[in-house]
Amino acid sequence: MDANTKPVVAIDGPAASGKGTLARRLAAHYGFAYLDTGSLYRAVGQAVLAAGKDPADEAAALAAARALDVTKIDERSIRTREAGEAASLVAVMPGVRAAILHLQRDFARNPPGGKKGAVLDGRDIGTVVCPDAAAKIYVTARPEIRAHRRWLELKGSGSTVSEAQVLEDTKERDRRDAGREASPMKPAEDAHLLDTSDLSIEAAFGEAVRIIDKSMS
Repeated sequence: MDANTKPVVAIDGPAASGKGTLARRLAAHYGFAYLDTGSLYRAVGQAVLAAGKDPADEAAALAAARALDVTKIDERSIRTREAGEAASLVAVMPGVRAAILHLQRDFARNPPGGKKGAVLDGRDIGTVVCPDAAAKIYVTARPEIRAHRRWLELKGSGSTVSEAQVLEDTKERDRRDAGREASPMKPAEDAHLLDTSDLSIEAAFGEAVRIIDKSMS
């Protein structure tokens, strides 16, 4: 990214690490625009499913990615277990990633609403999307902790999936996301690691603010 663009905070990490909650709070704290990049892949996956097609069908996924309108994403429909699995499948496709990459970089360069900066959370923000981000944080937590958090979310939405199955799904998504050829999930070399396994939301937020303030000073 161009060094003259507005400041960007890159928040990366695996599913249910707490990065989304943290990124939203940070955006509000700094008055930055916020983009949940994972929702973009979920939206693509859900669009493919809604069209009655297989998320593994690259042509169908690419068409959905190119037609994506971020203002029309249905948050409820993309938060299902099925949408999450579909997202992980379409996210490995180079064509889909190229379409989403363009959208993400445009958001970072031109934060909507006249915001003075942007916070993007995902899996490759600091390594690929915004390698020159002003601050980079890789948020993680033990798989068992992340699976429990996700299971509680699903249970609250009426799902009957077992916690054991969610843990297996979590581990499989980690393997897939870290092992993909296109932009594998990994911390940027200059990212600050933040393990939220044993931290409250407030403690994690405080540590993130400390990191960002130091990085942007």
